[in-house]
Amino acid sequence: MQQLCQATSALAVENRIVCLSSKIKKKEIIKTPNALVYCYPQTLEIASCGFSWALWQDFKQLTEWADVVHYQFPWPFADFLALTRQNTRTPYIVSYQSDIVRQQGLNKLYQPLMNQFLKNSSSVVATSPKYIESSPVLSKLDSPVTLIPNGLSKEPDQISYQKELKEYQQTYGKNFFLFIGVFRYYKGLKYLLQAAKQTELEIVIVGDGPESDELHHYAQENKLKNVHFLGHVNDAQKYALISLTKALVLPASERSEAYGMVLVEAARQGAPMITTELQSGTSYINTNGETGLVVPPKNASELAKAMQYLASNNTALEKMGGLAKERFESNFTANIMGQRYLRVYQQVSA
Repeated sequence: MQQLCQATSALAVENRIVCLSSKIKKKEIIKTPNALVYCYPQTLEIASCGFSWALWQDFKQLTEWADVVHYQFPWPFADFLALTRQNTRTPYIVSYQSDIVRQQGLNKLYQPLMNQFLKNSSSVVATSPKYIESSPVLSKLDSPVTLIPNGLSKEPDQISYQKELKEYQQTYGKNFFLFIGVFRYYKGLKYLLQAAKQTELEIVIVGDGPESDELHHYAQENKLKNVHFLGHVNDAQKYALISLTKALVLPASERSEAYGMVLVEAARQGAPMITTELQSGTSYINTNGETGLVVPPKNASELAKAMQYLASNNTALEKMGGLAKERFESNFTANIMGQRYLRVYQQVSA
């Protein structure tokens, strides 16, 4: 949202963001450089979906101000807001970020609400062609889905992370593979550790999350001295690691990994990638054989082969890194994203 607001603000769009927080007891309005943020107290949460009685009460008034309301999907409470409290004169669009993958029981109850919400929208936007084709929801919509990939601002200036670059190069060199992300069930990190065991290649893992204890235990039990857990890092440290790595690895095992913004970050800095084929945005950002390699999910042996190939083929690495950067500049910049959304806003408000 930060990138979208920054890009569209530069095009004279005035943005207001509505969000929930479980840490506040009354509405807060926060002024940021590119948007006013209306933060409401969360009343309850069901299956990771937040609800707010205070927001429901205010929502009609909030939408009277707007020319277009822009929803991020999935958030079932937003569907309910749109159908019960939104100003009916105001058109709305939906950015469809992901199918609902895990909560299939609740999803059956939710589908009638979802179907009506999507049907009433003026435009549905998705982030990759593969996701449009493979999504059981998007592929059945009556109206065409608009393609707008999520984008990022320009590459960070290397001067801003020189200190971190030198420190990491002294510690890990430039021959390591890199993972960055939250340790969730669908990230496929156990397959990366299995590949680490097979190859003994150096791997740096950045992040933390629900799977942390299990992953650390596996690494200790199997004496994986080539695996380095760094925990959380700041932006400068992240840029330095991406700059040094042979390739960024995203070994996702489920379609819950619908896009992969970390891949856009890697491409922005010209880092090759290794991803899995999930029929999602991951293998749209990373084109097999061009910007990196795409392997089957849940397959540590194929992941190990891909890592070994890149570890021993500097010519391929250099070419893939260059093509990744070119692909970023052509498809995934925040400016491109902002211009495309502006066109959608103008069309639906007209």
